Amino acid sequence: MTTQYLIGDLSVLLARLQAEDGDQLGAPTVSLRHRLETLLPDELAPVVIRALAVVDRMCWKSLTRGDTDAFVRQAAIGADLAEFGECAGLLAEDERRQQEARQ
Repeated sequence: MTTQYLIGDLSVLLARLQAEDGDQLGAPTVSLRHRLETLLPDELAPVVIRALAVVDRMCWKSLTRGDTDAFVRQAAIGADLAEFGECAGLLAEDERRQQEARQ
């Protein structure tokens, strides 16, 4: 895969995350999209890892509020982000295990 392809796919995933965010976290999702637009190719992994942390917080907030519909949508985005990171080789084995432990 080319770097531009990876950036494009990640941009779509971050747009989904930002749309789902509403007013929950705001700044982190906007910041991630801005960072993606200005990063070097070897900086993709930290963006994916940060996005996974953001979606994790969003899911917990939704569960705390009892909003299971939002949780299901957010969890799906998180799963897509994790799959993207894994398939693109952006998540190291220890990071993947940490992510699985949180889920």
